[in-house]
This record gives sequence, structure tokens and C-alpha cells, in this order.
Amino acid sequence: MSENSKEIRVLLVEDHTMTRMGLQLVLEKVDDIKVVGEAEDGAAAVELALIHCPDVILMDIGLPVIDGIEATRKIKEAKMGANILVFTSRDSEQDVFAALGAGADAYIMKGANPEQLISAIRAVNDGTAWLDPAIAKLVLRNVTRKSVQSEAQTFSGYGPSKTALAAGLTEREMEVLKLIVEGLNNPQIAERLFITRATAKAHVHSILQKLCVDDRTQAAVTAMREGLV
Repeated sequence: MSENSKEIRVLLVEDHTMTRMGLQLVLEKVDDIKVVGEAEDGAAAVELALIHCPDVILMDIGLPVIDGIEATRKIKEAKMGANILVFTSRDSEQDVFAALGAGADAYIMKGANPEQLISAIRAVNDGTAWLDPAIAKLVLRNVTRKSVQSEAQTFSGYGPSKTALAAGLTEREMEVLKLIVEGLNNPQIAERLFITRATAKAHVHSILQKLCVDDRTQAAVTAMREGLV
């Protein structure tokens, strides 16, 4: 690339040497991605993130010293602006929601092909919430279960209603929020809902304000946690 400013700076965090080398080989062939560092454990990941200030951190969960979830939490608390893409073989509900709760911006399984991984890195760098299809199904099942429980509590006279949890979102904003959770960007939301891109952008901005979050990834995580969609 002629302009380094357009490169996506990536930090690899993986304790298995062969896996890390394989990732390095895949990513070094991509023009707009540059690997700026590699870490074998969670503590080193936090340290190197502070040194290199990467755009995207490819983070395994099962790491020595401190695991990837705790490393993610520490990096996010440092507010360095790095987007974290969890790259792991763990697909349990506990691990998925622990990672998202720690601040992870996306979740992809190690079985993904190189094209999917590269697409996920680019999406996360652009601020799009991205979930591996297998993980998305798990999340949607969890959201559906929470929704049913919420409705049951409401009819029983206990717990807040889904509408109350939605923080005053309009029906259209709820539709947009659902698409944010699915990982769609503004142009894709506009196409899906037959609205202009400017209107989609305005809806997203309103959603962020009403949910008191800074970006669409946080909005997606909030929606999933609270069962809003």
C-alpha cells in the first residue's frame, strides 16, 4: 500500500505458536492489514496493546497468566481505542457472553476460513458489531429465551417490561437496533428497511443516545444483554 495510514494495525494474541504463525502468514498477504505485534499470554497482550496502539486485537480466550476475557477487560478499561475481535474455539454461552460483557467488539470461531477472518477484521475496524454465524445463533436463542422470561415476568406482575427496557426507542428504532445486533452497517440497514442512508444514520445516532452508549457495538451488546430485540 502506498498510504500506511489506511492500514489496519493488528495485534495477534494466541498462545499456540503454530496457530499464531498461521495467522501471521494469512494476514501478511492482505494489503490493508499490518501485524504490529504478537503476544503469547493475556498480560503481554495488555502490555503490547499499550505500546503499539493497534486498531484491532485478535484475541484468544484460553491464554496463560490472565485469560483473554480479563485481558479484554483491562484493554477496554485503558480506553486506548482498540477494537477487540475474539478468535477462539470456545463457543459456550458462558464464554461468549463473558467476552462480550468484558467489552469484546466481535466474536469469531477458529474454524472460520481466511476470507471470513479478514472480513471480520475489516468490519470490526469500521465499528461494525460482528458475530460468527454460529455465535449469532447462540445469541439469538439467548435473546429469545430472555424475551419469553421477560414477558412472563411482566404478566406475573414482576420485572420491567420489554418496552420499559427499550429506553423509549420507537418501533422503527427497535427494527434498526435488531439489524445492528445482526451486524449490518448503515447502508445495509437502509437497504433492508427501504430508507435512505441518512435516515439510517439518524436512527442509529438516536439509538446510541437513548441507550447511553458510545458506539453501535455497545448498543448491540446492551440489546443482547437486556433482551431488547
